Amino acid sequence: MKTRYRGLQDYILLWREMQDFTDNRDETTPDEIWFTEHPPVFTMGLNASDKHLLAPGDIPVVQVDRGGQVTYHGPGQLMIYPLIDLRRSKIGIRKLVTALELSVVDFVAEHGVSAAARPDAPGVYVENTKLASVGLRIRRGSSFHGMALNVDIDLEPFQRINPCGYEELEMTDLHRQGIDVGLEATSKKLLPHFLRHLGLPTE
Repeated sequence: MKTRYRGLQDYILLWREMQDFTDNRDETTPDEIWFTEHPPVFTMGLNASDKHLLAPGDIPVVQVDRGGQVTYHGPGQLMIYPLIDLRRSKIGIRKLVTALELSVVDFVAEHGVSAAARPDAPGVYVENTKLASVGLRIRRGSSFHGMALNVDIDLEPFQRINPCGYEELEMTDLHRQGIDVGLEATSKKLLPHFLRHLGLPTE
């Protein structure tokens, strides 16, 4: 699997790039995982309800083709985009979601923080606060979109929405949990956990 750390990228342009990659890949195209962050933006999933978009203000709102409700992306949030041919790899969607979630659980455990996934609400939680959100799309047997991990992010914009469709859901980030690791370093530490949970080589 090819790994690319993309830095700060415009959301819409990178979303289009993911779509193009998925639409134009063939059975020989190597899988890739992209790590990036975005300028402030609210994104609405395919079936998202406007009632969860409370007061977006000056932050743009983008309707996208992933699952899930409304969420926020911004600087200090690590986006993990796995572009994987699931049919070729014989990886089910549930296994992919679980691998994303458990990579975060394992990473924060290395820093003494206890986190968990929830069967009723995708993502990673520290007690009653949400640390990471998951929203995927499968097209032509391949995945795109992915997971948003709050590393050191301004949490105020989350108060302008019902995050992931849940009223008064409190968000958190690694910094507030006492984990001070930059985005690129976090991506490097997450990757082997993610690959291991997918059953792929970590070297």
